[in-house]
Amino acid sequence: MSIYRIAYIRRAQRDIHQRRAQLIRLISLFAITLAITALGLAALDPSSAPWPDKLFNAMWNATNLVTTLGDFTAFTPAQKVFMMGASFGIMVLGGYAISQTINWLTNPIAAINRENHQMSRTFETLRDHVIVIGYSPLGRLVTARLMPDQNVVIIEKTDELANSASEAGLLVVQGDAGTDDDVLTRAGIDYAKALVVTSEAPDRKLAITLMAHARNANLRIAVTAEDESRGLLLRRAGATDIVVADDLIANTLVGHLFTPPPVAR
Repeated sequence: MSIYRIAYIRRAQRDIHQRRAQLIRLISLFAITLAITALGLAALDPSSAPWPDKLFNAMWNATNLVTTLGDFTAFTPAQKVFMMGASFGIMVLGGYAISQTINWLTNPIAAINRENHQMSRTFETLRDHVIVIGYSPLGRLVTARLMPDQNVVIIEKTDELANSASEAGLLVVQGDAGTDDDVLTRAGIDYAKALVVTSEAPDRKLAITLMAHARNANLRIAVTAEDESRGLLLRRAGATDIVVADDLIANTLVGHLFTPPPVAR
């Protein structure tokens, strides 16, 4: 499955602006070359034809040179020498155009931009899905328990874990949900039914909870807390399901302690 990489969107936008500027420069160079070639041929035309006719013939020959059509009118020796110089300039300009085109097509940012465009169509159709923030070991366990009954979207900020989630066939948005609201937007926070925050950073968990609840007040938000006071803070921020890890571990340990061990057979 592909990855929607939020971090590359702005880079892709800058890349598009740069390409547009390069394209304008390229077209301008071709236009200038065409104009110089036409004016040079017209100036070197020794015939007594009216200047508009000379200019038309010169434009015709210059256009043929640029387009490599080859349907030229007769040249004088001086015009032939001029055309050799113009041909060299056109070849240099053509080589530059080809190199720029290859660079545009093979640019990694362009490939990521195409991948993002394809992924955006998939995300636009998502409804009633579950967003899991973080593909750490805890995030992988949560995802495994949710699937295949639920549609799951992973939000992961690191390249390694995002690629790992993608290789597992999951929908992935790469970015930091704690600092960039666009990450939650692309993951379809407005249409999701639940959010599971597996991040270990307390402040990041709080920021994500606040941002998600502000975007979707009906969203169920499950998050871990370090203690009861932090859990209360997360609940005030909009969390609906809070798991205090130490309490859960303590209850499990005590429960096992007073449960008869299984009898070996």
